[in-house]
Amino acid sequence: MSDVGLYQFYDERSKLGEYEGDRNEAGERHGVGKAVLPNGDIYQGQYENGRRHGQGTYRFKIGARYVGGYYHSMKHGQGTFYYPDGSKYEGLWVEDLRQGHGVYTCPNGDTYDGDWLHNKRHGQGVYHYKETGSEYKGKGKMESAGEYIHSNHRYKGNFVNNNPYGQGKYVFDTGCEQHGEYHQAEQDRAEGKLGELASTTILKWIPKCITGLTPWTPAKDTSGGEKETASAEEGAEN
Repeated sequence: MSDVGLYQFYDERSKLGEYEGDRNEAGERHGVGKAVLPNGDIYQGQYENGRRHGQGTYRFKIGARYVGGYYHSMKHGQGTFYYPDGSKYEGLWVEDLRQGHGVYTCPNGDTYDGDWLHNKRHGQGVYHYKETGSEYKGKGKMESAGEYIHSNHRYKGNFVNNNPYGQGKYVFDTGCEQHGEYHQAEQDRAEGKLGELASTTILKWIPKCITGLTPWTPAKDTSGGEKETASAEEGAEN
């Protein structure tokens, strides 16, 4: 190897980091190996023609970890991502994005089990609140029609921005039902808040008059939805 070739070899090595494992005839990483990247991240698993491909484990220096499938160095197929804040996602990936069915566990123990698209909750799913034991069944976020299940009753109706809004009904375990609508309180309308509901919007339950039902005003649920703030990006590797 000439001096020029030697410099090129070490320059390329410094970009890719340290590697121990199988290679193909072209000298590319191929088969099973372990790589320590220049940024301190570590990947151990399968390679194909120089790219992470197949099953492997990627450990981030910041404390995150991914265990699962890869396709052309992108998370793809079934895999589990452990985030630095203690949350995790276990499910399907498509080209580095959460997509398909998966379960996300929040740091506080809340879970969302359902569909994903482009890294966001999308489609049908169930959000379980660990502290209260309540569940929400519906689209990825509380929008449109859904069902909020509590310990002794459930609410079925429309939601806007994670809050009941519009027509709905409460169904109690005793067999009784109460029908009605959620509307913005008068002070909100007086202030001109007629657009998108804010998290601080006060909602008023207006029961309909139905024979045999006892009027009842439910307490407003203030528990929030999933808030995923922690993220980790893989280091560059060719």
